[in-house]
Amino acid sequence: MEAAIFAIAVGLAALLYQPAPDKVVLLPGPDGAVGRVIVTTPKGEQEISHAYETAAVQQNGRVETGSASAESVAERYGALLQARPARPASYLLYFVSGSDELTPESQTALAALKQDVATRPVPEILVIGHTDRVGAAEANEALSLQRAQMVADLLRQLGVQPKSLDVTGRGERDPLVPSADGVDEPRNRRVEVSVR
Repeated sequence: MEAAIFAIAVGLAALLYQPAPDKVVLLPGPDGAVGRVIVTTPKGEQEISHAYETAAVQQNGRVETGSASAESVAERYGALLQARPARPASYLLYFVSGSDELTPESQTALAALKQDVATRPVPEILVIGHTDRVGAAEANEALSLQRAQMVADLLRQLGVQPKSLDVTGRGERDPLVPSADGVDEPRNRRVEVSVR
């Protein structure tokens, strides 16, 4: 008798338990832009492309669309959204011609970079040096690495202790603004810093 009651209870529990459908909620980016998501199952597909639009895969395999509000998403997924890491950021620091001296505008950008890195618990930083096409390619290769190393050293002096700090020089190979050999292009004398 106990086995029969247990079987009935398990059967009843199985009837009462309905797993939640797989659900996608399309969130806007920090700038408010919204992409699109296509949810595909053997029974069809649905595209969602508006902020807070939803697509839920039902037990029968069909995809039902709907909408949520910013408030309902924050209430239901708030802890999860707060746990997301900060978005990657990029900074460009420019240099005085033929040197590893930052321009005054880049001093301001360096301060913003330091502040950004300080907010990340375990930052990973990639520092890539570049030059314009004035001078010999070999000298520009060395100067680009010198610039990148100088920025990495500045970050360390400012208290930045990243999990990883990769430093490389690209010389004149990757110009921001394509130019002929020997052209003094200030936007190519730069260090790119990527932080994530």
